Parts: sequence; structure tokens; C-alpha cells
Amino acid sequence: MKDFAALITKLDQTTKTLKKLAALKEFFAVASDSDKVWTLALLTGKRPKRTVRTSLLREWSAEAGNIPQWLFEESYYVVGDLGETMSLLHPNQETRENKTLDHWIRQITGLQDHSDAEKKIIIMEAWNQMNQTERFVFNKLIAGSFRIGVSQKLIVRALAQFAEVEENILAHRLMGNWNPAVISYHDLVYDTNQEDDNSRPYPFYLAYALEKEVGELGSPEEWQAERKWDGIRGQLIIRGGKLYVWSRGEELVTDKFPEYEILTALLPDGTVIDGEILPYKEGKPLSFNVLQTRIGRKNVSQKILNDAPVILMAYDLLEFDGKDIRETPLRKRRNLLEKLVAKVNETSQILRLSETVAYQNWDQLAQEREESRKHLSEGIMLKHKDSTYKVGRKKGDWWKWKVDPLTVDAVMIYAMRGHGRRANLYTDYTFAVWKGEELIPFTKAYSGLSDQEIRKVDNFVKRNTIDRFGPVRSVVPTHVFEIAFEGIAYSSRHKSGIALRFPRINRWRHDKKIEEANTLEDLHQLLKVYHAVES
Repeated sequence: MKDFAALITKLDQTTKTLKKLAALKEFFAVASDSDKVWTLALLTGKRPKRTVRTSLLREWSAEAGNIPQWLFEESYYVVGDLGETMSLLHPNQETRENKTLDHWIRQITGLQDHSDAEKKIIIMEAWNQMNQTERFVFNKLIAGSFRIGVSQKLIVRALAQFAEVEENILAHRLMGNWNPAVISYHDLVYDTNQEDDNSRPYPFYLAYALEKEVGELGSPEEWQAERKWDGIRGQLIIRGGKLYVWSRGEELVTDKFPEYEILTALLPDGTVIDGEILPYKEGKPLSFNVLQTRIGRKNVSQKILNDAPVILMAYDLLEFDGKDIRETPLRKRRNLLEKLVAKVNETSQILRLSETVAYQNWDQLAQEREESRKHLSEGIMLKHKDSTYKVGRKKGDWWKWKVDPLTVDAVMIYAMRGHGRRANLYTDYTFAVWKGEELIPFTKAYSGLSDQEIRKVDNFVKRNTIDRFGPVRSVVPTHVFEIAFEGIAYSSRHKSGIALRFPRINRWRHDKKIEEANTLEDLHQLLKVYHAVES
């Protein structure tokens, strides 16, 4: 655990890629094989399930620190992070045991079989055996809130250099439904039989946002343009006579979309399609808000299937007749994909081809991009016709050219402290628009400001607090911010009656008074336009 805690500290304290790479390689060199496996699991999002209620952890931590519960809560409010608060309050012991990460993970997962009283004894003993940094990491793991700012691409690169295995092979092996509690380090990293796992998806190829002039890409004839659809990116796999559906977040979601089961009989064995799980009805896509009704549901009822039907909008063909064809140029992969989809469409419309956008020059495509919202699309995808299907986010061959976001001017009325490095700064804000003489909250946002602007807002919040509600402060309505967002939908859960898609702060409007902020009526008018397009 000592080595893993040291690794997390190093990763958290630098933004430099080379330093993170070096820290990962150093850890792999000294860690046991079982600890390597758990580290790879944790850093790629495979966290153990929470086995203890956080309310109990707070109670036990206050007792261990010999302080009243109210003082613990005040400390938590100041620190801003539960795991860090508990690690700081626990008294350090003179003697400590350096047990492995594997040991502590198995103890955490085994707590589900114990009573609350037994859990308390086990956790107290664990805290006593660790230093403050180890306790912090342990607390994040046991509370189910562990996460660290390191990309999977960097993890793969570090492991590839340490293990002397090609990056693309490792990237493929780390995808899928492997269990860190069962699989060995050797089987995960070196076993060639991993390629035989029928359910294993390919790493996704991700596009960068186009920030330069589109004309700089060269001749329009070299580029394939498609609509950028707003659903869930996924891979549909047919191998061994079975169907597997993976989300881009590496979650196996086959059971969530039973509509796709018919494709087992309609697609040839050894087929892998990259596409978008898209809500779709009566020949056109629906808003992402419709798809959200299916996300997170344990059981998909017939009513949900009727209210939120989906298709797979096919983008690319990665495997054909059991062969990996990612190195085949896009124009050839596209030709094969068109034939496959056409054959399926003779029987079912569950699989649809993401059609290309016809254009003669860049000006025509720019106009198509401007009209994206009429198609319930986010913009245009540009792919070089000779491009291969790469791993991860790469520049050069694939670009996303999104339509400019919608914006609204709003007034900041609440602020809350951030987390991690920003735990002592107010970085999470609630914004409101006018309804008559009243400011109505309608969205939250926490990204978009520079570090310097965040410090200025933080200073304002601390000097202009009206009231406190736990970690939230109500502030004097003074500042206007331009809020950017991708879409808008009806919502019965919000007082305003609306919900925004991907809200973020676009800029601080120093030039505007709060009286000039938008109204709730403005948002509802925009909502009517969206609803008319969907209808």
C-alpha cells in the first residue's frame, strides 16, 4: 500500500506527462504482480463497490479523532474532501505494517459479509496501520470515490515500456470484462489467449475538435463528412454466435439494449461495428434526454422500450469475417459496411448507416454544419478517406467540427467548494435567470474559468455571502456569466422546468449588469424551438 500511495501522490502532484510516465514505470518495477493488476484496474476505472456507508465512516472517524461529530462536519466543510478529512483527523501510530494493495482491496470487498460493528473494528485497525497518505488512498477506495487524473493511454504506454509489449496489443487486452480479483498479471499482460475472448472490444478511435480553418485540411474530395450524432458511442460485436455491446466507457451493456439481439442472426460471425447507440423513432433521432431514461436502469421494461426506442447508427467496420481490418483504408471499410447494413435492412431497421453529407466545397459544408440542429445533430465529423482506425485520441485524420454552442446570460447566486486541489476554493456555481422580479436557478456549472478568474470569484463569494446551506453559500447577485450548452430539454425535476446539456461557463460578462441577464421566458422560447424540431 505504501508504494501505491506514493504513486498516487506523484501522479496527483504533477501535470507533466513524462513525470507521470516515470512514476508509473517506477511503481511497476517494485510492485508485486497482484498489486500491478489492482493498480491497472483502479487507474482504468474498475473500482471496488462501496461496502460501508459514508455516514458510518464519518461517525467512526470522529470517534477515532476524539472529537464531537459537529467538529468533524465543520472540518469536512473546510477541507472539502471526506477521504482527506478522515485521514487528517486520525492519530498517527508509532508502529505501522506495510501490507499490500491487494490485501487491502480484498479486505474492503470482504466487508460486505460483516456487520456494522465488525466493519468498524476492521476499519479502525486498518487506519492504525497506515500513515496519513495511505489512509487517504484507503479512504477513497472504501468510500467508492477513488479517481486520479491519468489517461488510459498513458497507463498503457508506461506498462508497454515496462513489460516490453506493443501498446496496441496492451490497449486491447486492458479493454473488456476482466476481473482483477481473479486474473493474474501474466495472463492479463502476456497471455496471447486474451485475443480469443469473444466479447473483447477494440480501443475506440477518438477525434479532436477542429480548431483551425476547415480549408486548411486540403481538398474536400479527400474527406468524408458525416453528422455528429448525440447518443452513446458503442461497439457491437458478433462472435461465436453471440452478441456483445460495449459503451465507450468500457461497460458491457448488452442487456440494456435487447433490440440488438436480432443482429446475431442478420450479421455474419466475426463482425465488429463502431457506432452510436441512438434514440430513434419514426425515421429521425430523438434528444439525448430520451436516452437518459434507459441509462442506469437495472431492468428495461416494455414501456421503456416503447418510450425510448434505439437504433445503432453505424460509423465504421472494425472486424470483418473474423479479421481485424482497422489498418484497411476508411474508403474500403466504408464500402464493406454499406453492404452489411444494406443486407440487414432487408429484414430490420435496427442497424442504420451513418450517411455521408454531400458537399462540393468547404463553404457548402460550413452551411450544412450551421444547420446541424435541424437534424438534431451536434455538428459534422470529418474523416480522411484513406485513414486507418487508430487507438485513442489522435490528430490528423479524424476531426469533430461541432456547431457553435447555445448561450444564455445568467446571474451567479450560489457557490460551493470544489474537490481535491480546489477544496479550499469556491469553484462550483449555480446560475439563475429572471422570472419577473425573481431570480430562478436553472443550471450549475464548474468549468470554463481560468485559475485567476476562479480566485477572483472565490474572493467575491467569501466577502459577499448572504447565507449558508451546508457546503453551499448564497451570495449577493452581482455578476453575470455567459453559459454555453449543447441542448435543452423539459425537466420536471427542476424548478425552472428545463435541463441543459453540457452546461459550462463561456465567459465572465463584466460588461453586463444583472438586470440585463436573460429571462426564464427566453429559455422556454428556445425550448419550444427545440421541441418543434423534435416533433
